[in-house]
Amino acid sequence: LPQLERTPRFDDRAAETGLGRIILGLFKKMCIADVLGVTLVDPTFANPSACGSWTLLVAMYAYAFQIYYDFCGYSDIAVGAAKMLGFDLPINFDRPYLATSMRDFWRRWHISLSTWLRDYLYVPLGGGRGSAWKTARNLAIVMLLGGLWHGAAWGFVLWGAVHGLLLAAGRVFHAVS
Repeated sequence: LPQLERTPRFDDRAAETGLGRIILGLFKKMCIADVLGVTLVDPTFANPSACGSWTLLVAMYAYAFQIYYDFCGYSDIAVGAAKMLGFDLPINFDRPYLATSMRDFWRRWHISLSTWLRDYLYVPLGGGRGSAWKTARNLAIVMLLGGLWHGAAWGFVLWGAVHGLLLAAGRVFHAVS
């Protein structure tokens, strides 16, 4: 918010940096995410029974990268556009597929959403205060609600439940080891 109080001024260097970020975002979106979708993911998932096991496995991993490059590309475009207008926005993805745990993954994936879930759901529920089991419960509830935030469909509820259970298990395992 303090950035909104400043008088905007054009900066050649910021505009150049922003344009570079926009181009990178467009490349991620159009040349990686869209190509993966059109050439492999969409055709495979449209008719999975016609595909072999290896094709299904490759398509599953390709889908994970398609989602990443799609979201990351859009985020880079927004960060770059903001930079060109004189605003500094934080990055929203920090190489999440290099994470070493689910906890680390969620610190790197969709950082703005993860931060919002932490600040407005996890902390008010009690966060990490209390026993490992209460913390695990709070993580599971937050991720379940995060799944619902994505959409009111059973797939999203299941996605949230799985991520919540994995985060909770990681927290409990870490506490007892």
